[in-house]
Amino acid sequence: MATKGKITSLDIAYLAGVSQATVSRALRGSPLVNEETRRRVEAAVKQLNYKVDKNASNLRTQHSGTLALLIFEDPTADDSHINPFFLSMLGSITRACAQQGYDLLISFQQFSRDWHADYADSKKADGIILLGYGDYLAYRDRLAALAAQGTKSVRWGAVLPDQPDVSIGCDNHHGGRAIGEHLLAQGCRNIAFIGDASNHFPEFQDRYLGFAEALDEAGLEVDPALQVDAETTEQSGYEATRQLIASGVPFDAVFAASDLIAFGALRALDEHGLKVPEDVAVAGYDDIPMARFVNPALTTVQQDTRQAGEMLVDALLRMIRGEKVESTILPVKLTVRRSSLRAAK
Repeated sequence: MATKGKITSLDIAYLAGVSQATVSRALRGSPLVNEETRRRVEAAVKQLNYKVDKNASNLRTQHSGTLALLIFEDPTADDSHINPFFLSMLGSITRACAQQGYDLLISFQQFSRDWHADYADSKKADGIILLGYGDYLAYRDRLAALAAQGTKSVRWGAVLPDQPDVSIGCDNHHGGRAIGEHLLAQGCRNIAFIGDASNHFPEFQDRYLGFAEALDEAGLEVDPALQVDAETTEQSGYEATRQLIASGVPFDAVFAASDLIAFGALRALDEHGLKVPEDVAVAGYDDIPMARFVNPALTTVQQDTRQAGEMLVDALLRMIRGEKVESTILPVKLTVRRSSLRAAK
């Protein structure tokens, strides 16, 4: 075994009692290496203080060892910061990449730009994770273009029957139904939905359809006058709620399609002297950290961002390895807080 100069994988192989090819596979995390052999290789690496030469390894495998995370959202009228839900996802994706031995390249893109082509022919990353809200019908062709040119990509978003890509999303229909059932149990009967419920925004649409299903099973009809479009910003939620109040249509609850929309609704209701939850119960969706600290604390639907991040990274890496990957829907959890707790009437 060489003991002078730069330590190589051959030295690791000699000390661990395996072939150099086995060392290479073990360091890549190949499933072909059993656990006992992997431990011997790791012990030899630690003993010799061996550092993997990523550049040399990447040249041999034609892989960059890097994944790209593209977060796309257009600037909003209120100049708000990036959706806190995506910040939580970013943290979980970063940790998952580190655990898999991959670097993460993060890029913030405007939805209106040609983001789908930015990394298409680039060797910067082996695959792309897409996060963002926008008009699905407007960016579906971009997803199709990525798939057609062989770009490995996975998206956080709704799982749809005709989608051209692989996505990981939450059970929006069940989440919307859970909110509807909860508000009905609180005695609410005129429940407004704040958010775009069209097929341009399938996540919001699924939440609305689940909510409508709960009303239907309770023998109540959905009132179209109680649905007001809104984007995922506080300002949009504020303006939509003001519009609802000005319409004069009676309502005793608001189901906001996201927590940010709900925060705007809370402000509008307070300005009009309506108490939450006594006059109007309010619920959101996402369970971002601030949902616990607004006054009153917000009832919402929790999406497991840690599991989501891990599954996005795992799905993309399996895709890069040439494995078949299917879109997946993750479960959600209703989190009840004071904003929706009313005495049943």
